[in-house]
Amino acid sequence: MPCEGRVGSRPDAPRSYSLGAHTEDPDDRRPWTPSTCPVLWSCLSRSLQPRGLARRPARRSDLDEEENGPGHGRRGPFPIGLWREELSRGNMCAVCYVTQVGTMSPAIALAFLPLVVTLLVRYRHYFRLLVGTVLLRSLRDCLSGLRIEERAFSYVLTHALPGDPGHILTTLDHWSSHCEYLSHMGPVKGQILMRLVEEKAPACVLELGTYCGYSTLLIAQALPPGGRLLTVERDPRTAAVAEKLIRLAGFDEHMVELIVGSSEEVIPCLRTQYQLSRADLVLLIHRPRCYLRDLQLLEAHALLPAGATVLADHVLFPGAPRFLQYAKSCGRYRCRLYHTGLPDFPAIKDGIAQLTYAGPG
Repeated sequence: MPCEGRVGSRPDAPRSYSLGAHTEDPDDRRPWTPSTCPVLWSCLSRSLQPRGLARRPARRSDLDEEENGPGHGRRGPFPIGLWREELSRGNMCAVCYVTQVGTMSPAIALAFLPLVVTLLVRYRHYFRLLVGTVLLRSLRDCLSGLRIEERAFSYVLTHALPGDPGHILTTLDHWSSHCEYLSHMGPVKGQILMRLVEEKAPACVLELGTYCGYSTLLIAQALPPGGRLLTVERDPRTAAVAEKLIRLAGFDEHMVELIVGSSEEVIPCLRTQYQLSRADLVLLIHRPRCYLRDLQLLEAHALLPAGATVLADHVLFPGAPRFLQYAKSCGRYRCRLYHTGLPDFPAIKDGIAQLTYAGPG
């Protein structure tokens, strides 16, 4: 039985169908144009219009844009002439893309809502940390004109007992938990640090990254008699606060010496300018991305004796992967990792790396 001609085929061309192999018609390779089927062209033109335009008569601005091109007349970013131009060229992919952007349904936007809620619930601790340490801290800095360590020191002055390092540390922990997150070492990591200082009994300790002076007080109260602590802080304003806190706790300059400057500049001068020939214990607590550089500087200037201990905080969050990889692969260190959490955010996993230096060989 003869079949009717398809859209775009010659009316005089015979058509037949069989169950055998299909032979491609040369006419099927012709590009689709509006003249091929005016009915299909009219339907597509109406269906591809934005919803607002399909429900009102055409305005003069729409006609101007259709005649003069995009950007003339209508306020929307997808003029009617754009769809008609792409349809006349046979570029159906571009038409589909423009249509999806211009007529996106609210249901598609709502489809992402479960994903957003899931991410917020799963990473809610990181979200709280971000809000507390970035947004709220910046707002309070602008409103008060003081940094967070300066506000913490003001709280310590009114609530802590001078000359009592333990009470000052407890006051800082309380302020960080109930007022503002201080981003300090915290009591859990502090116990690890104090235990190692008491076990090793180092004659000289080097701390890179004083910050507010929390870890400095931990080391100072655990030092053996005659021990010495050198702490380095690059920010002069933060160093001024830490200096006041250290002196408030009762430690003088002979026991705890604070050096203002970057670790990269201070380490080469430790032997000549600060009479530090060796560091039995080194605490890295400044910037994790600088740990590897400073460790190699200590090795290059022969400041690490055999058996020296190097402690590195925040090796898991935000993390120091290159530092850990070097310590494990160079063959000069015995490594141990203490898994902990951030203070006030125990669900965020962090850790302290303990390296024992075996010597340059």
